Amino acid sequence: MVRPREFCFTERDFEQVRNLIHERAGISLSDNKRELVYSRLTRRLRATGAKSFEDYLKNFLTGGTSEWEGFINALTTNLTSFFRENHHFELLAQQLRGLAARGSPIRLWCSACSTGEEPYSMAMTVLETLGPNPPVLIQATDIDTHVLAQAEQGTYAAENLTLSEIRLHRFFHKGVGKHSGSVRIRPEVRRLVTFFQLNLLDTHWPLYSSLNAIFCRNVMIYFDKNTQYKVLKKMSQYLDPEGLLYAGHSEIFYHARDFFHLRGKTVYQLSPSKATGMVNQVEQR
Repeated sequence: MVRPREFCFTERDFEQVRNLIHERAGISLSDNKRELVYSRLTRRLRATGAKSFEDYLKNFLTGGTSEWEGFINALTTNLTSFFRENHHFELLAQQLRGLAARGSPIRLWCSACSTGEEPYSMAMTVLETLGPNPPVLIQATDIDTHVLAQAEQGTYAAENLTLSEIRLHRFFHKGVGKHSGSVRIRPEVRRLVTFFQLNLLDTHWPLYSSLNAIFCRNVMIYFDKNTQYKVLKKMSQYLDPEGLLYAGHSEIFYHARDFFHLRGKTVYQLSPSKATGMVNQVEQR
């Protein structure tokens, strides 16, 4: 037997959800995401007391209501782990060694930090490569306020980590008592990272200029090509002429070749014309 739905969910409701999340967060939902949308948003209907999807969409997502945060949080996907796609961190270590010779501050951005594993992996790579008190600033952002709060806390279940004993001992405090079974990021790692909310569709990004590296991995897969192009164009304005853009393993940016060209395995640099323009801007300053 098929259990009846708790809430009526029509094709019109689904289309409205698709339009709203695309408009607000750039996320493009395919037709096969109906059940995912229903499952995730029913929690918001219960939380708000909405009587139906039509009621929720009409009366709880109006103007500047705070429910937009819950709506976006419910529909974002946060799949991450420490040192995911490890070849990127090996390349980051090489990049850091070269940048350290310049003597100027190194600025990195993790553009979809989720629960913190990625920016903390970046910070651990910094400490392993440059030693204590490195001249490195890492900005870590996400649109989802819920995962940002978890990232700020920096606490993880030990059983879910696949890190070496050396890294666990060096970079984490082991929980005791009621916190047994969990680990927490050490202060020397945590102080390298600044977390804050950022929607990649925002017109203003409060980021450092001339970023040496941008980690934007497994983010663009949720955007359509037009949104990807707009976001990549904006990213190109923040990246140092010799900086690197780290992408996810299934992300290809050939449609934005006027801004970026492939340097290696899922790693991009500014296109030659774009890089020359950035150098000229720096010199003019």
